[in-house]
Amino acid sequence: MSEHVDKGRRQLLTAATALTGAVGAAFAATPFLASWKPSARAKALGAPVEIDISKLEAGAMLKVEWRGKPVWVVRRTPEMLESLASVDERLADPASEASSQPEYAQNEARAIRPEYLVVLGVCTHLGCAPLSRFTRGDVELGADWPGGFYCPCHGSKFDLSGRVYKGVPAPTNLSIPPYAFVDDNHILVGQDQSRAV
Repeated sequence: MSEHVDKGRRQLLTAATALTGAVGAAFAATPFLASWKPSARAKALGAPVEIDISKLEAGAMLKVEWRGKPVWVVRRTPEMLESLASVDERLADPASEASSQPEYAQNEARAIRPEYLVVLGVCTHLGCAPLSRFTRGDVELGADWPGGFYCPCHGSKFDLSGRVYKGVPAPTNLSIPPYAFVDDNHILVGQDQSRAV
């Protein structure tokens, strides 16, 4: 047996083995690390949604989806806006102090521009979808109904700003998502007005 050891060859084999192991570890780790990134679908669900309001008539409502939740955009008439003050004493949180909305929507209209209400269409009681009942004096809701939203599941009522009435199961007003006006005809839901360009 030869006692002569080729140290150069041993170093080369050690380096080649280490390099092969490092490359193998990188290939094995790549799918694992990639699984931590959100999928394209998840990114799309969280992305802001642009809504064209150019054809939305006064007294009508648009429905879109953002982050898997319904968002309603209501173009309120002057009569609808006038009715807001007349129901304050019947509301549980007329100043929206205990409700979820951005700072710029903490007003009577709960909106950046009073004409347009942007609200999540999810009842704050058990997550049902309230119905729009904009007509005054609704047969089911009574002659004194000024218009708003009604959740038939458990009877919660909300005014035309999404503010909850007293004595109903819903604990808070309907939530206002972050949104911004891109221009006079487009609203971007999911982007805060304070960050709008």
